[in-house]
Amino acid sequence: MNKLLDSFWRAAMYCLHPRVIALSFLPLIIMAAISLALAYFFWNDALTGVRAGLDSYELLGSMVRWLEGLGLGDLRVVLAPTILLFLTIPLIVMASLLFVALLMTPTMVALVAERRFPALERKKGGSLLASLFWSLSSTLLAAIALLVSIPLWLIPPLILILPPLIWGWLTYRVMSYDALVDHASAEERREIFRRHRSSLLGIGVLSGYLGAAPSLIWASGAMFVAMAPILVPVAIWIYTLGFAFSSLWFAHYCLAALEQLRKQNMPPALDQPAQAAIESIA
Repeated sequence: MNKLLDSFWRAAMYCLHPRVIALSFLPLIIMAAISLALAYFFWNDALTGVRAGLDSYELLGSMVRWLEGLGLGDLRVVLAPTILLFLTIPLIVMASLLFVALLMTPTMVALVAERRFPALERKKGGSLLASLFWSLSSTLLAAIALLVSIPLWLIPPLILILPPLIWGWLTYRVMSYDALVDHASAEERREIFRRHRSSLLGIGVLSGYLGAAPSLIWASGAMFVAMAPILVPVAIWIYTLGFAFSSLWFAHYCLAALEQLRKQNMPPALDQPAQAAIESIA
């Protein structure tokens, strides 16, 4: 617990570093450009498809007409954009995580190592290609888990548990690997994963819940669709900062665990009289 709290506060302080703040705008610019371009070309068609799907459900149509009879006449207008926005949230979350892992994490890990672990040897236990494959394969597994779990989101408690848990698992897989890929050997990385799996998963799950904060902005965007071009970049930047904090948290924890592992594996040093006796005998 002490290591978790120590790495947490260190990560929070590093988020105020000018280099980290400047880097956070790079994924924001790329993601905002992609999101706005997709919305410009496909939003109307997707909205039409969602509305057609809603109209095909007679039970849902009866509920909407009943609510309209109670004076909620704007519900039909708001419902389709709301559903469409919430369907895009998992995609934006996973894309933000990938961009942070590829564009920000290497620089932030180097910053942590330079300022806190300058003597830590770099054993290069992985490569950029291996990191990319690891991230993409983990993202694919998380996307499958999200799709499979969507029907369970209709159960009120599970919608507060399953998405953050899946995002937390994905964050744990991607961030912990990238934090160690440059400094640890493959054997050291596997050993740290084995010893600290529960703590690393806990950091990932907490990061997943922190990543759920922009949902309030998405809810506002659903109610005020006209403000979506402004609200979408704001939400993406919050996601980016959240994942940047998670990356720094993993970097501090994993590099500290690596330093401790290497100290434990070092042979015990002989005291001075024993060393002098050995030299004399030799």
